[in-house]
Amino acid sequence: MRLIVSISFLFAVTVGTAQVTQKRTLSMLGSPFEMTVVAKDIPEADFYIDMSVAEVSRIENLISDWIPTTPISQVNKFAGIRPIKVPQEVFDLVERSIEISKLTSGAFDISYASMDKIWKFDGSMTKMPTPQEIKNSVLKVGFKNIILDHKNSTIFLKFEGMKLGLGGIGQGFIADKIKSLLISKGVVAGIVNISGDINTWGKQTNGEKWKVGIKNPLNKNKIFATFPLEDSAVETSGSYEKFVTFNGKRYSHIIDTRTGYPSSGVISVSVFAKTTELADALATGIFVLGVDVGLDLVNQLPGIGCIYVDDSGKIFSSKNIDLKKYKDE
Repeated sequence: MRLIVSISFLFAVTVGTAQVTQKRTLSMLGSPFEMTVVAKDIPEADFYIDMSVAEVSRIENLISDWIPTTPISQVNKFAGIRPIKVPQEVFDLVERSIEISKLTSGAFDISYASMDKIWKFDGSMTKMPTPQEIKNSVLKVGFKNIILDHKNSTIFLKFEGMKLGLGGIGQGFIADKIKSLLISKGVVAGIVNISGDINTWGKQTNGEKWKVGIKNPLNKNKIFATFPLEDSAVETSGSYEKFVTFNGKRYSHIIDTRTGYPSSGVISVSVFAKTTELADALATGIFVLGVDVGLDLVNQLPGIGCIYVDDSGKIFSSKNIDLKKYKDE
C-alpha cells in the first residue's frame, strides 16, 4: 500500500458562510485515494486532509508486506522459525482477519500472500495451469497456521514460506483509522474513499446524507441504484477488469485460496457495513463463496447488507436491501 502523494484534483465548495467542503484526490499504489472533509474554511480542511495522508503513511509502515522493516514483513521473514512481537493494533487486525476467515470458511484468508502466482491477468496467459500446479500453489496457505499469542502479542507462521498479506482488509482498516482520527479532532463530516473502500460520517453541508451510486459492471456508464450513507461504509469487489477466459468459462482475478482456482459466476459484490474493514474483508469472502452461499451468510449477519451482480448481469441483494427503493430510473 504505497502512498504516492501527487495531488491530481482539488476543489472547494462554499455553502453559506459557516462551512466548506474540501475534496482532494491522491494516488495510492496507482489507485485513487479520495478525501472529503467538511470544515470551517479551506486551510482547516487542508490541515485535516494532510493529517489523513500522514495517518496512511503511519499505518503503511505497520502493515505493508513489501516494506521490509514493517512488523508484518518481519512476521513473514521469520515464518517457520520464531514468533514476532508486533504492535497491539497490528496484532488485533490479524486477529480480526482470522475471525473473518472462520466466518467465511476460509474464503477470506490473509495468508494468501504465500500463493505461487500461476494465474496471470495481464493478457499473457495462453492455457490453464495444470491441476497439480494449482494444487501446489496453495500449499502454504491456511489461516489455521497463523499462531497468535495474546499474552506476548506475538504472531507466528507455522511453516517456512508462509506469508501474510493484508491487501484484502488493509485499505478498509486504513479508512476506518482515518475516520476515527478525524472525528477525534472534531471534524463533523467527511468521506474516506480508498480505491472504492468508502466510509462516511456526518452529513453534507446542505443537511443531506452522503450518497453512493452502485454500477452494473456490464454497463459501467449507468448507475442502477443510489444509496444514502450515514456513519456507515460500503466496499465493492469486482472482476470485471481482470479476468481470463478458457473454454468459454470466465475466471476472475479473485482466487479461492482454498482451492487455487479463480472465482467464477460473480462479476461484482458490494457490501454495506458499519466499518470499512469489515465490508472490505467480507466483500472478498462472499465474492469467493458465490451468490447463494454468500447471501445466506450475509442474511444471518445483523447490520450487514450486500448486492451481487452475476456474470450474466443479474442483480441479487440481501434481505435488508430493497433495491426498488433506491433504484435509479
